[in-house]
Amino acid sequence: MVATYVKRAYSSFAAHVFDVPPRLLALLLFILLLFCPLVKPGQSIQLILRDTFFFAMLAVSWDLLVGRTGQISLGHALFFGIGAYGTALLYQYLALPPWITIPIAILIGISVAPLIGLPCLRVKGPYLALVTMALPLILSAVIKYGPITHITGGEMGIGPLPPLIPTELFQRIGFSYRESLPLVELANYYLALVLLFVFSVVLYKIANSKTGMIFVSILDDELASKACGINVTRYKLMAFTISGLFATMTGAFYAHLVTIVNPWFLSLMHISFPTIIRTFLGGIGTIYGPLVGTHIYFILDRYVLEKMVQLPFLTYTQWTYTRLLIFAAIVIVLIIKWPRGIARFVTDKLQDLEEARDLDERGKWIWKTYKKKKME
Repeated sequence: MVATYVKRAYSSFAAHVFDVPPRLLALLLFILLLFCPLVKPGQSIQLILRDTFFFAMLAVSWDLLVGRTGQISLGHALFFGIGAYGTALLYQYLALPPWITIPIAILIGISVAPLIGLPCLRVKGPYLALVTMALPLILSAVIKYGPITHITGGEMGIGPLPPLIPTELFQRIGFSYRESLPLVELANYYLALVLLFVFSVVLYKIANSKTGMIFVSILDDELASKACGINVTRYKLMAFTISGLFATMTGAFYAHLVTIVNPWFLSLMHISFPTIIRTFLGGIGTIYGPLVGTHIYFILDRYVLEKMVQLPFLTYTQWTYTRLLIFAAIVIVLIIKWPRGIARFVTDKLQDLEEARDLDERGKWIWKTYKKKKME
């Protein structure tokens, strides 16, 4: 019986993963990331990759909303900030542990998403983009300068928050405090990697389900979808809610990893706009494109621009905005060359390997190769 199950599992793996080059490539990249801290240990690499995983989750959630239904949102930092501030305020004033505050913050995000989505869906195109862009700006201003700064901490924020994996967990099993620190960072790395894998699989399944096909039909032709009897408003609101749910979850988890929450979590320049650039860099509307785009973005940003390029005449803030402009220019150039993104270009090339050539075509290729060698 065991041999039968193993044979079935192998057949399923061979049919759905091994024989599909893009999926096989994704599996190999996942295995590479899985063993990366063990092959090349170093806390700086782990921290960079950990941040990459979380912002890849955020980019994937944005891609489901914009790339699948065409609802142009420039304010995805709103949900990221709601998740972060939700869990921080619950801890600050109710002293609840993270594994309770995070689910509650997610429920807050799910409740807020339809309330925000309903008025936003009354406008379309650039007007929708402007409305969604204004929302995190308004909330950020209220947090920093409004009458509730004594609750939200104003510009200083709320912190320190309890970590998801405390050092006491390793100290109880015999490790010292100093020995526990790298183990905590390693555990946070694998936690982020597992969350990225789960998020990606769930959103990929949603995007390729019947509901996902309806999202794409709305993107292609909204009037035709209405004529077919599809409740367009309902499905747009569903996409808005699902996207907000995953963005809220990402913000809540990330807040406990950095252990402080401030208005940075609602920043357009640090959260919303880079998320858009990463998605277009990899390929919008693909789910896997934002994953690839985010990793390329962080490699270029943290290793090339931050460590190799030194511009001492610029302040830290000026250099941050300059890097964002550099990436925007890179995306514009890449869109001209590969309009569907880097990941889509690569997967298209890999999928060409699956297509069998006709015998006539193979014969012509062999004959041309033979003639060329004979002439040489």
